[in-house]
Order: sequence, then C-alpha cells, then structure tokens
Amino acid sequence: MELPNKDLVTLFDQLGLDSDPASMDAFFSSHALEHDTVLSEAKFWTPSQAAFLREEIREDAEWAPVVDELNARLHER
Repeated sequence: MELPNKDLVTLFDQLGLDSDPASMDAFFSSHALEHDTVLSEAKFWTPSQAAFLREEIREDAEWAPVVDELNARLHER
C-alpha cells in the first residue's frame, strides 16, 4: 500500500522506528550528526535502513524530500 502523505512520522514508520512524538523527540535528542557525516553512513542505522536512505537520495525518489528533512534535523546541532 502506498502512503499518500510522506512526512517524518511515515518515514520513521518506514525505517521501523517508533513514530510517536515522544519517541521521535527522544531519537532527535540522542542522535546528532557531525557536519561532515553523510546521513546514510551514521553508525546508528541498520544496513537496510542505510541502504534505503542512500537509495532514496541517489534516485531523488519520492521519499527524498523527507529524507532531506531528516538529514537537516540530525545535523542541527
């Protein structure tokens, strides 16, 4: 089933992460990336999560804007 609206909540679901507001806040509080770290190369992703993120950006696929948002959020600090 294709999800009509892709946002951070549905991306977290796609990645198999808890997507309730408290869990997402906890994720962003405990996961930050250095400015030179590529999103898909972060140590906290599983191989399949990293592959999904890498593929979506490389192909400029339908999830790419939301993956970009995730990337920006993780690089905020």
